[in-house]
Amino acid sequence: MSDISHLIEFLPCQTPDEWIAEALNNPRTLLIDHAMNELRAAQSAMTLIARNPTKIDLLNKMSRLAREELRHFEQVLAILKKRKIAYQPFKPCRYAGLMAQHIRKAQIPALVDTLIVGAIIEARSCERFAALAPHLDEPLSKFYLSLLKSEARHYEDYLGLAKAQSIDGSVDEPFDERVNYFLAIERESILSEDRTFRFHSGVPAKKLHR
Repeated sequence: MSDISHLIEFLPCQTPDEWIAEALNNPRTLLIDHAMNELRAAQSAMTLIARNPTKIDLLNKMSRLAREELRHFEQVLAILKKRKIAYQPFKPCRYAGLMAQHIRKAQIPALVDTLIVGAIIEARSCERFAALAPHLDEPLSKFYLSLLKSEARHYEDYLGLAKAQSIDGSVDEPFDERVNYFLAIERESILSEDRTFRFHSGVPAKKLHR
């Protein structure tokens, strides 16, 4: 198992036990949304490539990330097929959207914010894989543990690129303050009641939208 202690320290909170319990009771939604998240992650990386054609370091890291995320997407699809779960995309939860609402508009600040949000999402994904693994059947637990290394690297890549752009672009707001700003939004999303269960949703409400 990969050491993700640095990632756990980065996040503002750990996944609530209530979410883990709901995930174990709703494996279909968990796996389908996991697949969707892998696909979205690849699409987000490709969008960053298309919008930043002269940033070579970003292009290299996002290209590798996109390939890995698509491979993970294929692996989750295979798990769904083996478990006779139909892949049927559905509406995402509020999680990423809450952070995206606060991304600045100017070119360099927008890129910095987008990369910070990417880092937080990857960190949370990694933390949830690790939190779920001890409770899952052996094949799925093994698969989730196998994702920790790549997800942790994706978090590091996003955060490193964000910091570099913040320095190179002479962004006014201190980088650490901006990271903490989005971490506060993320914490609220994770710890508050959520009426939609998804891989990145908050504490399950008593009455969930299925």
